Amino acid sequence: MTKKDREKEQSKKSGGASLRERLRLPDGEPLDLSRHDAAATPGGPDGKTAGRAATARIGERLATLQERLWAASTAGDRRRVLLVLQGMDTSGKGGTVKHVIGLLNPSGCRITAFKAPTAEERAHPFLWRVEKALPVPGELGIFDRSHYEDVLIARVRGLAPSTEINRRYEQINRFEKSLADTGTTLIKCFLHLSYEEQRRRLLKRLDEPEKHWKFAASDIDDRALWPAYQEAYEIAMERCGTSYAPWYLVPADRKWYRNWAVSTLLLEHLKELDPRYPEADFDVAEYRKRLLRQS
Repeated sequence: MTKKDREKEQSKKSGGASLRERLRLPDGEPLDLSRHDAAATPGGPDGKTAGRAATARIGERLATLQERLWAASTAGDRRRVLLVLQGMDTSGKGGTVKHVIGLLNPSGCRITAFKAPTAEERAHPFLWRVEKALPVPGELGIFDRSHYEDVLIARVRGLAPSTEINRRYEQINRFEKSLADTGTTLIKCFLHLSYEEQRRRLLKRLDEPEKHWKFAASDIDDRALWPAYQEAYEIAMERCGTSYAPWYLVPADRKWYRNWAVSTLLLEHLKELDPRYPEADFDVAEYRKRLLRQS
């Protein structure tokens, strides 16, 4: 089966809809995460083996489009892409970065993993550290966690009053609108993990010594607050889902599907941008002659 045949088969399986259409959450509408199956594979390949092979094929196309985006910036193209990954502990934010971004040229990528804010960061408005990490023209930026932590953890842990958190939703919307207006394509993915699958993954971290470094006592503390975190995510995605920065709900219980889905979402957005290699601003034929004349 040729690549074109495979694409036709995949399109047929998904009913002709793009993955963006299938996974996009409606802008500004109430969300109930319990109604979404974290083990589902909407529009996906037929199983793990096929999914991994499909992701590898997507990687080749992503690499070309990313290089074109980077090359176009050298000729003044101001566009850039920002992939935001959010989800509960063990949902696979870091794994997605490793498997998806590992397919690309790191010179055109900017990866930032947001941890608990430092004393310096706490002394500034919450978007300060995020603005410092934004991709420049031509880059693909990846946020492992993001500015949404300041309306998630802050809400669940009571780190800020409700009036302040409500202001932050509006600040986030204005911030993302300014990014979109200046050439940033935002791809916000919520990696939707089930309570049961998180337990299995945490147990694996405890049972395998080589994974102990990934475990923290706070993982258990946060798990005890699962309903509050689910509600916080539901509110954040309702309040900050917009036409210029929509949310995509990616089922994450199956790692192969998660990687394929994020890769596909990235591919669909880059194909729409359709960056082009810049034309030479010099006489190619003349320089070729000069090079050939040299001994």
